[in-house]
Amino acid sequence: MPAIDIKAEVTGKVWKIETSVGDALGDGDVVMILESMKMEIPVEAPKAGKLGAILVAEGDSVKEGQVLARLEI
Repeated sequence: MPAIDIKAEVTGKVWKIETSVGDALGDGDVVMILESMKMEIPVEAPKAGKLGAILVAEGDSVKEGQVLARLEI
């Protein structure tokens, strides 16, 4: 099954994971929320699909461009 990497758009910390592996997601659904410079930045699914993997945990520090999750389409 083809997959799309969901990447961090900013450097920050994983504040809250909103979904679980296996969840069906729509285009634009929030997968997780990053905290950067005291702002909450939602990480959204770029397309509809099923969440195949979450590669980070709440509290992890992430860098811009880092793969956070994989979406099966």
